[in-house]
Amino acid sequence: MSDSDRYDCDVLVIGGGIVGLSTAYAITRAAPGTRVTVLEKEHAPARHQTGRNSGVIHSGIYYRPGSLKARFAVEGAAEMVKFCAEYGIPHEVTGKLIVATGREELPRLHALVQRGRENGIPVRELGPAQISEYEPRVRGLAAIHVGTTGIVDYGAVAAKLAEASGARILYGSEVTVIDRRPWGVAVRTAAGRVVRGRVLVNCAGLHCDRVARLAGDDPQMRIVPFRGEYYELADPSLVRGLVYPVPDPAFPFLGVHLTRGIDGGVHVGPNAVPALAREGYGWSVVRPRELAGTLAWPGSWAIARAHWRYGAGELHRSLSKRAFTEAVRRMLPLVEERDLRRATPGVRAQAVLKDGTLVDDFLIRESARTVHVLNAPSPAATASLPIGREVAGRALALL
Repeated sequence: MSDSDRYDCDVLVIGGGIVGLSTAYAITRAAPGTRVTVLEKEHAPARHQTGRNSGVIHSGIYYRPGSLKARFAVEGAAEMVKFCAEYGIPHEVTGKLIVATGREELPRLHALVQRGRENGIPVRELGPAQISEYEPRVRGLAAIHVGTTGIVDYGAVAAKLAEASGARILYGSEVTVIDRRPWGVAVRTAAGRVVRGRVLVNCAGLHCDRVARLAGDDPQMRIVPFRGEYYELADPSLVRGLVYPVPDPAFPFLGVHLTRGIDGGVHVGPNAVPALAREGYGWSVVRPRELAGTLAWPGSWAIARAHWRYGAGELHRSLSKRAFTEAVRRMLPLVEERDLRRATPGVRAQAVLKDGTLVDDFLIRESARTVHVLNAPSPAATASLPIGREVAGRALALL
């Protein structure tokens, strides 16, 4: 039996978000003629994390020097702009402000200046008057301007990656069984379709740990889903560009920020509250089995014990529009409750270790004939092209 008879493809990718599609794109660029199949359980690409974020091309200023996040975000931002220009995808390099509104935030702001410079990112320090030059209605004690930040529609990027990759993409194909053998991998979908490949790549995002276990691997982490809730400004003229608070370095969340999108609207958010399902886009979405899995993971309780005060604040802002508005008013004092309208929420797939550690960097692991992407939250969309190359290189080495 020839390989073409035994295998339906060379590389089988699970997940049609931006990381899975970037991986398919990178494989066919690096090794023309390699047959790639992408299995996506939804009926279109980018239906979850990729299509439900604020559309920011991140600069890489927040991330530890030398980490994958820092390296891939800086490289990825430049590559994303080039990719969009090449394929005619609307985008804009806007720059952004990170604003300190309290004196206790000033040391963290100064640390970000140093981190940005270590990561090779141009950073300009601003006083209150200079803040007004960029954003007349924003108030703060000090700020930094990061010139390489931009905006784009990542759903459009994912669609173009799918098209340009030349991969066979099978939508409506939820993976339920993975049979890994010495000769390769066979996958069965919920509809009963069997697809065979020589190498499997797991880019399943919110479900990546479950897919890893289906493949017979222990990922030694669990995805704990955090919902991010957004509003939009009724009057988008209040903000010219992108305005962020100074983040708390203990958490991988950036705080409630203001982001002008490529469509001209301004998103406000997100907060970060535990979701009651992997795709729990509202409090009414509860999947008991998934929730039980989250609660059974010791790391979930460790997070709750260590960070209950932070979590209580996020929960308060979720349930109280007034509290959410107050968080925004620290930077944009003119905002009233009536100025905020509910917008589409998202869910962040956050990898958590057994001891409660929130995995801070991108996490990619290999096993027999398999590559697992086990932590790829923000800035993964920005970094998707270099992430895709990294995963593609590992997959091709297993062929």
